[in-house]
Amino acid sequence: MTPGDPKPAPLLEAEALALFAGGRWLCTDLALRLQAGECLAVLGPNGSGKTTLLHTLAGLRDPGAGLIRLQGCGYRERSPRATARLRALLPQIQPEQFSCSVIEAALVGRHPHVGRWAWEGRADIDIAHAALARVGIDRLAHRDVLSLSGGERQRVAIAALLAQQPALYLLDEPLNHLDLRFQIQILELFRALARDGAGVVMVLHDINLAARFADQAILLDGRGGVLAGLAREVLQPGRLADAFGHPLIRAEVDGHAVFVPR
Repeated sequence: MTPGDPKPAPLLEAEALALFAGGRWLCTDLALRLQAGECLAVLGPNGSGKTTLLHTLAGLRDPGAGLIRLQGCGYRERSPRATARLRALLPQIQPEQFSCSVIEAALVGRHPHVGRWAWEGRADIDIAHAALARVGIDRLAHRDVLSLSGGERQRVAIAALLAQQPALYLLDEPLNHLDLRFQIQILELFRALARDGAGVVMVLHDINLAARFADQAILLDGRGGVLAGLAREVLQPGRLADAFGHPLIRAEVDGHAVFVPR
């Protein structure tokens, strides 16, 4: 891009977004602009609408009001297959597994890239193996997924997402079932993907990890209120205390913001 060229459209954009569910407004007038290369964390108390927001941003449900654009276009302007090549969603609760190998489960992520009546080719299998390697479980490629622990299954689900090779990753509690070291490894992995040009939106419960890994943040308060902006501006003790109903103290450790309950 040269000086004077128009800026590219945001990877993900929402204007005047409002969400209505369960007989109440979860948020109103939400605006966000996520550029390629950025990570956004969604935080809020239980029942505040984090999953509903993520599914709406994924195009899986209509908003109560407002617009959502993915690479400058609404979801209805693209086919489902084209959309699946651009964005991938990791659900909070994985569907019931059936017996299959780990590599077969990872290959599910290649479906948007494979012809309707075609089988996965050698390149697809290589991509799936590389995805398993990135989450540290390529050695389990031929194990039955039903024999895995909850944390291992979560990493298989993340590997399938990586194999999908989208521009935008939407992650609903990606750290479920993961030990601490794997939590950090997975967040570092998605931050690296963002640095390589992807966009990442992730629902997190750990405020400190959100402060460490996110560029932007959305904070839902469970009463219909919402704050969105730079993570360092949104994640402030007073705002967090108002949303979560408990006072916090902000400290700094090795250059990272740390929030401690009073």
